[in-house]
Amino acid sequence: MKKRFTLLFLVVCIGQVAFSQQMVLKKGTILESLPVHDSLPDTFSLYLPSNFSTDKSWPLLVVFDLKGREKQTMSMFLGTAEDEGYILAAPKVYDSLSLSNNIIKAGRSIKKVLDLLPIQKSRIYSAGAQAGARFANLVPLFIKEINGVISIGAAISNTELLDIKRPFHFVGIVDKENFNYTPMLATEKVLDRYRFPNQILLYNGGKEWPDPSYLKKAMQLFTLAAMAKGNTPRDSSYVQKAFRQDVVKVNQLKNSGKLLHAEQHLGEMMSIYGAHKNLDSLRLIQKNLRRDKQFRTMKRAENAAFLKESLLKEDYLYYMEEDLVSHNFNNLGWWNYQMDELNKFLDSPIVFEREMGSRLLGYVNALAEDNIDIVNAEDLIDEDALAFLYMLKTILEPQNFDFYLKIISLSAKNEDFGTALFYLEEALKKGFQDKERLYSLEDTALLRIDAKFNKLVAQYLKDARYTIEEQ
Repeated sequence: MKKRFTLLFLVVCIGQVAFSQQMVLKKGTILESLPVHDSLPDTFSLYLPSNFSTDKSWPLLVVFDLKGREKQTMSMFLGTAEDEGYILAAPKVYDSLSLSNNIIKAGRSIKKVLDLLPIQKSRIYSAGAQAGARFANLVPLFIKEINGVISIGAAISNTELLDIKRPFHFVGIVDKENFNYTPMLATEKVLDRYRFPNQILLYNGGKEWPDPSYLKKAMQLFTLAAMAKGNTPRDSSYVQKAFRQDVVKVNQLKNSGKLLHAEQHLGEMMSIYGAHKNLDSLRLIQKNLRRDKQFRTMKRAENAAFLKESLLKEDYLYYMEEDLVSHNFNNLGWWNYQMDELNKFLDSPIVFEREMGSRLLGYVNALAEDNIDIVNAEDLIDEDALAFLYMLKTILEPQNFDFYLKIISLSAKNEDFGTALFYLEEALKKGFQDKERLYSLEDTALLRIDAKFNKLVAQYLKDARYTIEEQ
């Protein structure tokens, strides 16, 4: 048996004047910063399964992360890539670059991998989570080699760009408590209308990344679809094993009382197994489930939560825009009330209201952070709008001390020491203890030698750096 880290020697001759390169690739480990071209700064990371050989062609999953965490993101897919037999690649792209520049970088990296390795041209997919997923969703619109997308926690942001003449397979994975859950359901409806193959995999838990079994299922869905199209040999034992796993999951969901989730999963099963099996038994199970009185009660409760969520999101969007334009600090009381209402949803005995509360809290936080990015990107920064957003974030995330410090720094910069001291005490009351960080805050030189500042530090942190008598 070959060792996992067997060296694979590949000699790559690039058809450029006076340029040739020998590249040594290891199997079973992530290879970082591989050059796309000798004359370009672009790089990519690569992972070859431990059983890789050049005797056959392989499916390729191109993983995207815009925060410089290609290795960490790729590592989430390693076990599945081994089990399902996929090569992984991760082009170096950045959220600081334009969409067009990142698409160009991605295209170059994909071409390099295609030149370098035996890839199944009909089985090239993109994947990402959150911001990386939003980018991965756009890649097949511009790079024709991409046949499908694994989108974790992000719907397709602009479905108007979809081309019915160039369909791709979309697999969405989303937490029901994530604010992107309802947009993901909306995306599914659009894709169904355009007849794009698609499945949505749901999970719970409030985590950014789902359990690895969901990533395995996503790649499995691509393999099953490729078998149905004849792009890879049909393996009846593979199909039967995957089918049994899905039947077990449906039964587990039913037995745990998650009837809506069970019915949804049945629908996704029928969309992928129709080309492989007779589904009359599944249709009967789904029909009986939809007739169940408890199922119908749960469906009404979820729809009511969706309606309430939609109305509240419209309110949040409207009032945040209005408050930013008018610098309406007086409306922070309304936002504080809304936070109290969200906490009631989060503590509700009704599961759909708890999920809705989590989604709404995520939505309003994302809305505030997006606006912070927009304000900071302006040539002339509107510091009053920025101050409002920092104050709002202390309401939405009362234990995130970054925003208390930001408003302290901004207020001190504008010599509004009263506001700075108020937010200092609020942070200290809630447990902030990093004295060194406090005394190194930007634009707070005058504030730090203020007697009231040091009195608060001494009161909550036992010892102030300066002892200054009040006049």
